[in-house]
Amino acid sequence: LLETEMLLYRERVLSAQQLKKLGEHKYSSSCQSLLDPAMQKFWNWFVKLVPLWLAPNLITMLGLMINIVTSLVLVMYCPTATEIPPWWATLACALGLFIYQTLDAIDGKQARRTNTSTPLGELFDHGCDSMSTVFVSVASCCAVQLGTYPGWMLFQCICASTLFYCAHWQTYVSGTLQFGTIDVTEGQIVVMIVMLISSLTSFLGINFWTSQLLLVLSPCQLLTVFGAVCGLVSLATPGGTLDKILTGGAGKAGSTVADTSVLSPSFPLLLVIVPAWVIAYKSDQAIYHSQPILYVLMFGLIAAKITNRLVVAHMCKSEIHHRDPALLAPLALFLNQYFNTFLPEAWLLKAAMAWVVFDLLRYCSLVCLEICDYLKVELFRIPYPPPVAQATSVPNHNKSSVQGPVTRQQRKKVSGSRN
Repeated sequence: LLETEMLLYRERVLSAQQLKKLGEHKYSSSCQSLLDPAMQKFWNWFVKLVPLWLAPNLITMLGLMINIVTSLVLVMYCPTATEIPPWWATLACALGLFIYQTLDAIDGKQARRTNTSTPLGELFDHGCDSMSTVFVSVASCCAVQLGTYPGWMLFQCICASTLFYCAHWQTYVSGTLQFGTIDVTEGQIVVMIVMLISSLTSFLGINFWTSQLLLVLSPCQLLTVFGAVCGLVSLATPGGTLDKILTGGAGKAGSTVADTSVLSPSFPLLLVIVPAWVIAYKSDQAIYHSQPILYVLMFGLIAAKITNRLVVAHMCKSEIHHRDPALLAPLALFLNQYFNTFLPEAWLLKAAMAWVVFDLLRYCSLVCLEICDYLKVELFRIPYPPPVAQATSVPNHNKSSVQGPVTRQQRKKVSGSRN
């Protein structure tokens, strides 16, 4: 892509070659999750309750909106993640995450029930997952008052985004999305349990999460250590994510699916992680410590943006570019600090957050619209009744799958047959 396309989106985001490759993309996954087989029984039962006229992508979006709203309500009552959250807010967060998990798991099943699977559905699903990861990690910090330990909170949020990015990094390398023994389903269930514990302790008026255990670490710190150890195991053990990245290349000479270096996706990730730490601890106005939620949300959404671009690169079998408009936000914060903070950092952070949100929504909208136009489909509508209604039968090893609406040509055929 031209530099102007990369930075300002003056032209189309996706080239004709990328769209062609995306149209040829086939979803591939493998799963060794401990809890998925049991959850599949519930998800297969639940999807049969969903009306056939409901579009799969609309199911995904509904779940994401519920997840975001419940998380933001909790954030409103815990603006620094040091406050004891209201019991009902953490309970609502647990319920919101359960709803999101369920709807996220059945969208692909709904697509197969209605014969409306397209590559757009897979992309849309992963895009929603990237945003959910950000809000769930921030809500988790609020639920356990992790803001009491600012460095731990920043570490936890960066780890969550990094693990999600690495999962799609290995997919970009191997061509197959691989779920480990302890993966997203297990992680979401742990977060729900933590939310319920927080709700119970808040209801009883017990300050549990920041109390000292063994005079060393508080429960919220121990929980962070537990999560970090699980993440490290999934990344660094033989057969783990890093091993698959370095040795599982599906391209020429062990390269990525786009025949690029398996290390190429590391640079966008480093351009998020390094500035996040440097800006937070080099600030003379305590930009992170004074506004921790806004700060981690901004960097989390930047990570979501580069993850979306990585997913697009995988599905289009194209090179991932290192320059991104969202990175202008941390660049502005860094330059402001370099030139002796000539602008108030609090206001600059808000402006940077606004830019990141605008850029993320603009990018996602343009990509979806361009794919819809190429595939001749609609994002949130499917024909009813479906052209070929298939019985629900989903392999247990797939938590989610390709989904999306049928083409406009198919809709015309249905209308013609009904006439």
